[in-house]
Amino acid sequence: MVSNQSEVPRSITLRRPDDWHVHLRDGAMLAQVLRYTARQFARAIVMPNLLPPIRTVDTARAYCARILAALGREAGLHGGDEGVFTPLMTCYLTDTTDPEELARGFAEGVFVAVKLYPAHATTNSAFGVTDIRRVQPVLERMAAIGIPLLVHGEVTDAAIDVFDREAVFIEQVLDPLRRRLPELKIVLEHVTTEEAVEYVQSASANLAATITAHHLQINRNALFAGGIRPHLYCLPIAKREKHRQALRRAATSGDRRFFLGTDSAPHMQPAKETACGCAGIFTAPCALELYAEVFEERTALDRFEAFAALNGAAFYGLPANEERVTLRHEPCVVPERIGEGDMAVIPFRAGETLRWRLIPS
Repeated sequence: MVSNQSEVPRSITLRRPDDWHVHLRDGAMLAQVLRYTARQFARAIVMPNLLPPIRTVDTARAYCARILAALGREAGLHGGDEGVFTPLMTCYLTDTTDPEELARGFAEGVFVAVKLYPAHATTNSAFGVTDIRRVQPVLERMAAIGIPLLVHGEVTDAAIDVFDREAVFIEQVLDPLRRRLPELKIVLEHVTTEEAVEYVQSASANLAATITAHHLQINRNALFAGGIRPHLYCLPIAKREKHRQALRRAATSGDRRFFLGTDSAPHMQPAKETACGCAGIFTAPCALELYAEVFEERTALDRFEAFAALNGAAFYGLPANEERVTLRHEPCVVPERIGEGDMAVIPFRAGETLRWRLIPS
């Protein structure tokens, strides 16, 4: 690791990180993007918002098998050797989720966590929860067995400004939920606001948060620099500069309640560059390099390993990875696109030169 922050080191070596929030999609898109996550991360929490969503043990097993097949491996669950990427599967919470099915999946090592999407909050969330009170029995069972709840923390009331929806969710939904079930482990995913950072910092060890690379690098001005920038549109949407700075302080602070979750979300180029484009930013090709830039800028490279490889594993009760990866301080050009034709995906900072490069093992 880094011992002297007075100068930028030529390279840094850390335990192989994990991505605690990623969208791998399915079918042809899965085959196209999976390798970028697998080359960097040992494990990843895989989002369940496919069509149809992953709501049962059987569908989760089948999706895991498709991920492993795309890597050229036989189907299995959560048994990764060193250097092998392991997908960690999640259950999509709905108003009608069966607590027994969820508990069975957790006991059998299929479900690592449960994902709460408020209905219509983001991509493929139409099946999500319409009212948190409807899933109270499920949440009580989750608290009893120790399975974490992963939360897309935004209200969907059209009367609430899109830039305020995270803060309102914390006040109206998350805080009352935590008061009712303080023993429930919760990850407030892809936080974007100063309010979210302060709320997590003031909470008990049962609450944590993931932070994306793109929310650390852009504020809402970036969406309108010289015109509409559809490939910078995501949900939750990027906020004011003061919120970005709060995220950067939290990520680089060493606080164990914050850890890496890319929320890398690929969409085909035509689906982004249209009259009503999809929400999602694709950071997978250079995720670690993007995060390293932020830690360098914050003179905090000595804390990068904790954020990227230790804090998340500790929260989930998993061992830290023994394998190491190395990032070298040298130019790395982000690809202009991944894939061809209508399947092309434009990555975050496409065509730009980053200051760090992941060295293949």
